[in-house]
Amino acid sequence: MKRLLIALPLVLAACASGPAFRDTSVPITTAMQVDLERYQGLWYEIARFPVSFEEGCVGVTAEYTLKPEGTVRVVNTCREGSLDAAPRSAEATAKTTDSTNAKLKVDFVPLIPFTSGDYWILDIDEAYRTVVVGTPDGTAGWILAREPQIGAARLRHGYDVLERAGYDLSQITLTPQPAI
Repeated sequence: MKRLLIALPLVLAACASGPAFRDTSVPITTAMQVDLERYQGLWYEIARFPVSFEEGCVGVTAEYTLKPEGTVRVVNTCREGSLDAAPRSAEATAKTTDSTNAKLKVDFVPLIPFTSGDYWILDIDEAYRTVVVGTPDGTAGWILAREPQIGAARLRHGYDVLERAGYDLSQITLTPQPAI
C-alpha cells in the first residue's frame, strides 16, 4: 500500500496530458504489419520528444518480451543524469489493439483504471534494426534502434517519418548512449 501511495502522484503526473509535439490535423499512419516475435528484445532510445517520466534520463533502453498469452512485457530502463549512474527500471504490459500489431496500449499501472497510453509503431525497417514510435495525440515520440548509435541516414529516415506524421522536429533531442 505504501508503494502505491508513493507511486500515485508520479502516475497521475505521467497520465496528465503534456504538450503536443505534432500537428494532430496531419494524418498519422502506422507500419503495415509488425511481427511481435521479431520486435521483442532490447532497443536503445536514439532520440525522443520531452516527456516528464524521462526527464534527466540518459542511456535509455526498452526491452520487449512476448508473453504466451499474446501480451508484451515492457521494461524501460534509464540512467538518471549520467551513463555511469545506477539504472532504474519501470515495467509495463502492452496489448495490441489491431490486427497489424502496430497499435498498442501500454499500461505501467494496471491496478488503476485509465492509465494506459498509446504506443504506435509508425515505421520499422525490414531488418527490425530501427523503429519510429509515436502517439496519435502527439505527446510523445521516439526513434529506437538495436544498437546504441545509428548512422546519419537511419536517423534522417526516422526524422522524416516523424515529420510526415506532423511532428515538430525542433522539439526532439538525441539521447546520450554508451559508446560501442
